[in-house]
Amino acid sequence: MTAPVSTYRLQIRPAFDLDAAAGIVDYLRDLGVDWAYLSPLLAAAEGSDHGYDVVDPTRVDPRRGGPEALTRFSAAARGAGLGVLVDIVPNHQGVAVAAENPWWWDVLRHGRDSAHAAAFDIDWEHGGGKLALPILGKTLREAVAAGEIEVAPVTADEAHGASGVARYFDHVLPLADGTAPAAATTDPATVDAVLAAQHWRAAFWRDDAAELNYRRFFAVNTLAGVRVELPEVFDASHAEILRWLREGLVDGLRIDHPDGLADPGGYLDQLAQATGGAYVLVEKILEHAATDHAEQLPAWWATAGTTGYDAMAEIDRVLIDPAGQSALDTLDAALRSPASPETYEDIVRDAKRTVADTIQAAEVGRLVRCLPAEVRDQLGEDVARDAFAELLTSFSVYRVYPPAGSELVAEAVAAASASRPDLAEAVAVLAPLVTAGDTELSRRFGQTTGPVMAKGVEDSAFYRYPRLGTLTEVGGDPGVFALDAAGYHRAQVQRQATWPHAMTALSTHDTKRSEDVRARLSVLAEVPQRWSATLERLRAVASTGDGRLDDLLWQAIVGAWPASSERLHDYAEKASREGGIVTSWADPDEDAEARIHALVDAASGEARAIVEEIVGEITAPGRSNSLAGKLLQLAGPGVPDVYQGSELWDLSLVDPDNRRDVDFAERRALLTKLDQGWLPEVDDSGAAKLLVVSRALRLRRDRPELFTRYAPLPVVGAAADHAVVFDRGGAIAVATRLPVGLAARGGWDDTVVLLPAGRHVDALTGRAWDGGSVRLADLLDTYPVALLAATTPTAATSPDATVPAKENA
Repeated sequence: MTAPVSTYRLQIRPAFDLDAAAGIVDYLRDLGVDWAYLSPLLAAAEGSDHGYDVVDPTRVDPRRGGPEALTRFSAAARGAGLGVLVDIVPNHQGVAVAAENPWWWDVLRHGRDSAHAAAFDIDWEHGGGKLALPILGKTLREAVAAGEIEVAPVTADEAHGASGVARYFDHVLPLADGTAPAAATTDPATVDAVLAAQHWRAAFWRDDAAELNYRRFFAVNTLAGVRVELPEVFDASHAEILRWLREGLVDGLRIDHPDGLADPGGYLDQLAQATGGAYVLVEKILEHAATDHAEQLPAWWATAGTTGYDAMAEIDRVLIDPAGQSALDTLDAALRSPASPETYEDIVRDAKRTVADTIQAAEVGRLVRCLPAEVRDQLGEDVARDAFAELLTSFSVYRVYPPAGSELVAEAVAAASASRPDLAEAVAVLAPLVTAGDTELSRRFGQTTGPVMAKGVEDSAFYRYPRLGTLTEVGGDPGVFALDAAGYHRAQVQRQATWPHAMTALSTHDTKRSEDVRARLSVLAEVPQRWSATLERLRAVASTGDGRLDDLLWQAIVGAWPASSERLHDYAEKASREGGIVTSWADPDEDAEARIHALVDAASGEARAIVEEIVGEITAPGRSNSLAGKLLQLAGPGVPDVYQGSELWDLSLVDPDNRRDVDFAERRALLTKLDQGWLPEVDDSGAAKLLVVSRALRLRRDRPELFTRYAPLPVVGAAADHAVVFDRGGAIAVATRLPVGLAARGGWDDTVVLLPAGRHVDALTGRAWDGGSVRLADLLDTYPVALLAATTPTAATSPDATVPAKENA
């Protein structure tokens, strides 16, 4: 396996296709990047910017440049000395527009006799032999009676081999062979007769809990689960991907959502065999990150590691002041409405149970149908459903992989039984069945715990518990507030020893807030009373009526400021609907949303002075946190990924905000200035961050011998708690933490770091330092971080090897 030294994530989309990406590979090389990391490339739904709704796995998306552009990009990357990593989506396909997906269209047309019927995870028996499509805005009877469904012979552009179609507004569905009418009609009797003969059944979207009979990605009806556990489906859905590897167009793969698969470990084994052991990463969320009891990635999986959310949680928390927890807890308690759960654990339980009872109800129903008949009869369907929902709610991780994880199952059983004593007997009956080896029930249960966790925690609870926005991030546990330097070092020692080629990340296409927004919000833990007073003033100007939602929105505004009104309105609508307290996606509340948008308007109006006052106070320490976090990531163990554009300050919020265009021309120009000797201030330009990113990436790429181990270095003095320092085997990272507290105590004073013997040159400033005791006040007088590289033995003994004055750096 050839592993990258670092990666740079590019979002390939119609507005920035593969040819546009080829045009910046020289910039990536100059930045110090080792591999380019591309978002999904297979043909996706029209208008898709993210590419995760693949509609045809057999070809490169023509809107992203097509196969020829991939060849051109790969050649350009090779010419620049870059490897190529590509994101792939084995778990599901996009089916929003049936005609775009040839496999789905064929299944709709031919039903169980389709050549692609086995590709999709469909419970035909539950549908009475038909595929249920919850696409209607009312019941089928009402839609037919209203003349909203038309059946007709096909037009030329709708053919796809079918002789007729049914149309419902934007939906066009194929009719089974021999069932098309002679002419287009909406006559209810004719429509009823035609629809009765189809292999699919249209249904009211609100009835999906009872009607849906195909596995989805989480709760997205337009993303249908794919059965890659079947060899023929694996081969068909991976033929194009394997061609890329075989022909040397790409070097490695990032696997999206492996926990959705029937057998993640088996899939990775199959992929390793098919690729000859290529570099493979998995998007796996490990719960309780940044704790001594963190969930571990299955060591038997054929992967180099995760995509780095676990590292993100560790880096975020070592830069948070634990002393702020009590005051922020007090603020959260004051903001909580009487009907709201008090603790984060209670919020999670409520959110997960709601998910299990509503948007995952179809999946829970399928679990009930998988029960042995005698067990289903013993428990009764209602009790079985209730017990399954409670057991799913009680799982503390995304998934277990039997027979491993028995202790986690026992914990879930105990928690479910304690929460619902009336279900304890039923839960005890279910528990051995859901972990009983390779059965359909155990596989499907494993495929359901993840969606309940993801939708309940990341997409609900995170928006209901805004105590400190930094903490409600993918892969993190808001119940873990902070991490001291010693705890951080322990986590990195383990990372170096166990998963040295796993990815590390700070910003991704999935993060709720960019790394720089989180770094700024982390400052609030150092000034919790100041934030409490500010929030009170802001709420006096504009409030949604819900204290926690106000906190969430005002933190987002402060964290992303300055931001356009349009961006903030989009975020506020998404965040409030995801939270599901005052409004929701399924049932938007116009009055509540009017208050939400009024709050956003106030940020640019009556509350602007208050917003800019607090932003002015926390921006500088936030930038110190940003530089510290970036250095810890780039110099630390693992393969660091830089998300597109984040080499400068990037104050993005949740997607699609984090997929905005990147000004690469600006970044090229600033990098050129840095290479001409400019040492920038830590100012609005973001050039100081670009300096850290470029120098760290280049050092890792050009001098890999300096990054072979992980050893904390001692820091001694009154301000020792404000530094994180480690030696990677010749490259030494020095980062400031808790900058507000450091300033309040008067700075570094006599605090020193003990460097190994020899001469070290700071890759940021060019100044040289001898081993031994070095004052942090001197080392960090230009930037809040330093990256020291051991020089060659000759340079270390040079007679003029002295520390130059700052002005001569």
